[in-house]
Amino acid sequence: MRKRLVAGNWKMHGSRAETAKLLNELVQLEGPKIKAEVAVCPPFAYLSDAVRLLKESTLQVGAQNVCAEPVGAFTGEISAAMLKDVGCRYVIVGHSERRTLFHEDDQLVARKFMAVQAHKMVPILCVGESLEERERGVTEQVIARQLDAVLTVAGVAAFADAVVAYEPVWAIGTGKNATPEQAQDVHAFIRGRISGRDDKIAAGLRILYGGSVKAANAAELFAKPDVDGGLVGGASLKSEEFGRICAAA
Repeated sequence: MRKRLVAGNWKMHGSRAETAKLLNELVQLEGPKIKAEVAVCPPFAYLSDAVRLLKESTLQVGAQNVCAEPVGAFTGEISAAMLKDVGCRYVIVGHSERRTLFHEDDQLVARKFMAVQAHKMVPILCVGESLEERERGVTEQVIARQLDAVLTVAGVAAFADAVVAYEPVWAIGTGKNATPEQAQDVHAFIRGRISGRDDKIAAGLRILYGGSVKAANAAELFAKPDVDGGLVGGASLKSEEFGRICAAA
């Protein structure tokens, strides 16, 4: 049985005071209604604060990005070893904003995936298509290419300790979201792609949906058999809303 996971991607939002307030509110929401695993991914500057404030909590801490290089003259970058040292459990790699705004290609994302696992953390590998690609009917080809870049260098066994997040680019921060049926179709394709290499690993792989997830649509999305939780953007910055999403999972 796959344990549901809801991860909040805070992106570049908040201050130290706002981070403390939000985390304290989220801790108060913990209880029997929330059976899913929950993680928060604050900006780099507040990771240490998050780890400290959540020390007595079941909430996990993740980072939004990582450098593919282990150490060296890479001004402004953060290594996987540093994230592990701070106390992160999860690291998002290949988010659509990193791919589109910062031109990260599939090969770089694969290297980041491997860097995260080399330090015994869990990568949340983001895959997804643009609106233009969906309209051209090449969604599966795009997803396959993004998955295969990691499978080629890391092997299918790496997915036993990884999470995949399907995030249709056209639904990120737009207020639009894939229908539960559209999400299920792509999630099933992802699981099938991994199953082609190893059925057992595919069966245990958690696949999250990320694309304007909110309390109003979470339950319907999470009810689909291959949707194992969510990678939540803007709604994760509102404790009550995020709590309702976690409860739905």
